[in-house]
Amino acid sequence: MNALSITSQKRQQIIDITSLLNDFIDHNGLEDGILTVHCPHTTAGISVNENADPDVKRDMTSFLNKMVPQNAGFAHMEGNSDAHIKSSLVGFSQNFIVEGSTIQLGTWQGVFFMEFDGPRTRQIWLKFIPA
Repeated sequence: MNALSITSQKRQQIIDITSLLNDFIDHNGLEDGILTVHCPHTTAGISVNENADPDVKRDMTSFLNKMVPQNAGFAHMEGNSDAHIKSSLVGFSQNFIVEGSTIQLGTWQGVFFMEFDGPRTRQIWLKFIPA
């Protein structure tokens, strides 16, 4: 299985992994097909959003924290129920069209690993399905 290792530095962190995915495509000589990016963790996720303005990442984190605060009296004993809920809201997997050895993204789009219970070292699983 192909995997990327991602290390977060904070409890909540949005990490742009677009270049890592493009490096994976280049390194493996992949051309046309579908790239599935899967996060096998219950307190992290994968998202696509704007990668030009850092305020977007701050706004996303701020909104998720208001919607699902860390200390909201959850029953889960580990104290990370908010991270589980945020992960479910964001999602754990994305599929991307790859053409000409390039992930097809919009002008302002980037692919993000969303950490909700760090700092940790995580794995991102990758599967390429040729066209």
